[in-house]
Amino acid sequence: MLVTTRAIVLKTFKHGDRSMVLKAWTAHAGLRSYVVRVVRKGPSSAALQALNRVELVAFEHPERDLHQVREMRVERPYQRMPYEPLRATVALFVQEVLYKVLRQESADEELDAFVHAALETLDTAAELKNFPLVFLVRLSELLGFLPEPPTMDPASGQWADRFDLREGRFLHGRNTHDHTLGLELSAALATLLEVGLDELEQVQLPAGTRRELLDHLLLYYRMHLESVGEWRSPAVLHQVLA
Repeated sequence: MLVTTRAIVLKTFKHGDRSMVLKAWTAHAGLRSYVVRVVRKGPSSAALQALNRVELVAFEHPERDLHQVREMRVERPYQRMPYEPLRATVALFVQEVLYKVLRQESADEELDAFVHAALETLDTAAELKNFPLVFLVRLSELLGFLPEPPTMDPASGQWADRFDLREGRFLHGRNTHDHTLGLELSAALATLLEVGLDELEQVQLPAGTRRELLDHLLLYYRMHLESVGEWRSPAVLHQVLA
């Protein structure tokens, strides 16, 4: 069957002398794997850059895991991301996250719309310091493990003020184990739960708090998603988003 779809390039691998395997997030079917025949300096070669927003025309067979790309072009070129070091660094982080967590092999309109909106924000937003945090929080919602917002304990009349990474919710009282966030980080997370990608500049967090919270959110992902493994890009983010 011949299919035309928009897609996000997640990663590519060499496949023989003149072709590549493309892992892509597609609008019509979620995660897909394709073989792309590459001509040096041709349109397909340029389109294969990570996170490119592309349009694919491909032959797809329901009983195969690897499909064949017939045509491929960049649908919407980035204006700033490839040319500004800070945006390019954050893009490496976003690529790693998306490649590891987008495993669904079926269409998801809401998730697809979020991924495209996040990439557009990364390309155009004036301020990116809070982008990785808001991106992770909003993505966790679509993946099914958004932290539950703090609530009031009816017995004590006090608000839950410490976030439990294992349970995915706020608790009141002392830390019960090593994966319970302290008061400052918990308060920062509670604030981020109310923030969207179009509200990045509304959050003011100290650099140290951002770094710590990023590490804990990535740990939270590892706890609630299988096969995520170690993260490679946060160390670089700590340097550029200080």
